[in-house]
Amino acid sequence: LALGWGSRMDAARAPSPGGCELVQSIMDCTGRWLRSIPGNLRGDTEELFLDDNTIQVLGNASLLLYPHLWHLSLTRNRLELIEPGAFLSSQGLQVLSLTDNLLFTNYSLTAAALSALPALRTLDLAGNQLTEDMVSVLVSNLSSLESLSVARNIIMRLDSSTFTNLTQLLELNVEKNYIFEIDNAFEGLQRLQRLNIAYNYLPCLVGFGLTQLRVLNVSNNIIEWFLTLESDDLFELEVLDLSHNRLLFFPVLPRQSKLHSLLLQDNWMSFYQRLPNGTSLANVTVQFLIIDGNSTNITTVRLWDELCHSNLSSLRLLDMSKNQVWGLPDDFLAQMPSLTQLKLNQNCLEAFHLSEEDPLAMLTELDLSQNQLVELGVKVGIGDILPNLQLFNLSTNRLQALPPGIFTHTRKITTLDLSRNRVDLCPQPGEAESLPCVDIRGVETLTHLSLAGCGLQGLGSRPFQGTSLMHLDLSDNRQVLSGDLGWLQDLVLTLQVLSLRNISLSSTAVDFSALHSLERLDLSGNSLAAFPTSLGTLRLRSLDLRDNCLPALPPDVARVPLGRSLRELYLSRNPYNCCTLGWWDALQQAEGLRVPDGREVTCSHGSWALSPSALPEPVLQSCRWQTADLALLYLVLALPTCLTLLVAFVLIFLTLKEKLLKMVKTRCGVSSPY
Repeated sequence: LALGWGSRMDAARAPSPGGCELVQSIMDCTGRWLRSIPGNLRGDTEELFLDDNTIQVLGNASLLLYPHLWHLSLTRNRLELIEPGAFLSSQGLQVLSLTDNLLFTNYSLTAAALSALPALRTLDLAGNQLTEDMVSVLVSNLSSLESLSVARNIIMRLDSSTFTNLTQLLELNVEKNYIFEIDNAFEGLQRLQRLNIAYNYLPCLVGFGLTQLRVLNVSNNIIEWFLTLESDDLFELEVLDLSHNRLLFFPVLPRQSKLHSLLLQDNWMSFYQRLPNGTSLANVTVQFLIIDGNSTNITTVRLWDELCHSNLSSLRLLDMSKNQVWGLPDDFLAQMPSLTQLKLNQNCLEAFHLSEEDPLAMLTELDLSQNQLVELGVKVGIGDILPNLQLFNLSTNRLQALPPGIFTHTRKITTLDLSRNRVDLCPQPGEAESLPCVDIRGVETLTHLSLAGCGLQGLGSRPFQGTSLMHLDLSDNRQVLSGDLGWLQDLVLTLQVLSLRNISLSSTAVDFSALHSLERLDLSGNSLAAFPTSLGTLRLRSLDLRDNCLPALPPDVARVPLGRSLRELYLSRNPYNCCTLGWWDALQQAEGLRVPDGREVTCSHGSWALSPSALPEPVLQSCRWQTADLALLYLVLALPTCLTLLVAFVLIFLTLKEKLLKMVKTRCGVSSPY
């Protein structure tokens, strides 16, 4: 629908009576404060949107003038009643959206109206305060339905009577209700392919046997157990979402299925083949007592071995993040030869071992971050291990090194995250390599590397030699720029993004001018008291200078190559001087430059913190005095004094003129003959 609507947006919009907008055969009357359906719209209207109005009743004559209607949306109105004859003239209606109304008030009459729609394919009844009994009545005669949503209602229990006669249903959404029990509610829906029961209160799912289902979403419940029926039937299941529940064990999956995505994140799951204290539970089993009506069934399961009965050869995505996994069972990963994404982050793993028996040949993404890893074991032989791995996330562990030669097998690695481990990088060949370290030299495919918060102290040994790094994060390493900066020369041609956030950088002597390919630079959280002059020649697109000690930027910052290339500049939380803001005015006029945190930028004037875009007139006047030319100021101050002295001298001279002349004549004068 969204694509169909978007494809018509280029068409000319024509005004229509009632303030609606017409695009081809689509009439949009959204948000017009309508109390009823307008009777003066075009008769050939095929799609009618009446969302966000105040319609309370859909009368028998409401749609008489629109016989070609196949899509009707009445979302977010005050609809309480649809009269039984309302759709008699709309036999071709296929899509009906009644979301967020008040249909619970007269649901039986509304059900009679819906039963007159033989071609209805999609019905949305979400947000109408409906109970399971009301839903059963509303959909009881809609055998043509293919998609039904009753999300965000007050359904508490589903049984075999709820969705009777919906033999063509392909998609069902019952999320965000209060469902705590399901009793054979879906067994009659033989064509159902997509089922969403997320955000309910289901405590368990046992006896799962919907072989035709392709997508099942039961996330955000309180499920502790998921047990599939013991059957050799082929399940069409492709996606199973059990995330955000309370699973205690790995789910018991179908023996035969097409499962390619299994989402188990945020549960309480662990494996019990071996306990952390070394105890083995090799022969321990658990018995499930399943009571179905008058019949009782006992299923015996080995806690760590139950998945061996499942065929996981087609699994491509396994997400077990945010659980309590401290170790994986033997041969656990060997059953998943097609696995491309494995997420084990935020668990309790202390070690992770890879060998040629579990090559994970198809794996492209491996996330082991936020565990307690102290060891990453790799049994290197003649075979390849992780040959297709591209993204390797090991951040926030307790690693000090990686196995030597690990990257000789991962020939496609592009992204490596080692942040917040106590690792060091191996030095150049010929130098001491006795300490544990990570060697990435010569890994030509590596383009993204994060070493944030690793406690690095100088990188003077050219550890990046032979790499093609484009993104490098060295943030939160207090002494990373101490010593020789020769390592920069190995990144001159490729480095595009460099993060030096919070590294205690206070000197502007660091020369960035050689990094001609650099596009994004993060210098936030440092102690820079002056703008690094070497940045002026770069052609960055993004620069972050937040949380420094800068009183001002260079006045010509907008005219140098840096200012002309910048598209994004972060400047907040610096002690700028309100009287030296010429650079700020220049930035405001720079074409194409954006300051995303511009509203947070302040300058200081005395004890005040002011916005540079709206300085009060007294502050501006004070700044004019402070920035005036001192020579001119002194001249202005001295001029009145000089004039006063000159006037006084003239007055004295005029007053004493005759006496002075006589005195001069008496002393110096001689009689002149005529």
